[in-house]
Amino acid sequence: MTSIQELLETYQPDGEAEAADVARVRALLERSPDPYPRTLPLHVTGSALIVHPDSGRVLLRWHPRQQAWLQVGGHGDPGENDPLAIARREAAEETGLADLAPWPDPQLRHVVIVSVPAAGADPAHEHADARFFLATRMPDAVVPEAPDAPLRWLTLAEARDLTTEPNLRETLSRAERLLPDRP
Repeated sequence: MTSIQELLETYQPDGEAEAADVARVRALLERSPDPYPRTLPLHVTGSALIVHPDSGRVLLRWHPRQQAWLQVGGHGDPGENDPLAIARREAAEETGLADLAPWPDPQLRHVVIVSVPAAGADPAHEHADARFFLATRMPDAVVPEAPDAPLRWLTLAEARDLTTEPNLRETLSRAERLLPDRP
């Protein structure tokens, strides 16, 4: 089990925007011993870009609240403080994939702060999202957790075209560096 504090000790941000987001996460950690509760205006989440290395495809999920195609992931449950474990649990819940494993290793791949709009009783807030890559050997086993949250396997180019989020395009670029070239 690795905490966000431990992950950030050796993490090297890529660019000014990510360095600023990492600095905000570190400031959050200095003022809050538990950076995960949804009650904090900025709180840590764990997410993952799921890849099928054999085909070079990635899995995106429609997020009704965000009205966007995004990676899977979300909030920690009470007592959870390992962003990778949170990402794996959330990914399994949202996709039905039982064989998800860190790919090519359990390294933190991207840190980004994203705005989340208000919905119901939840006010607008921000996620300090710790992103990982997870792989499956069974891409056809996906099952959406809800009818309004469909899943789509896409090439990296298709995923880049489908998403409206620049931060996800950056995550896709980082995955592209690790996936074998495709014709």
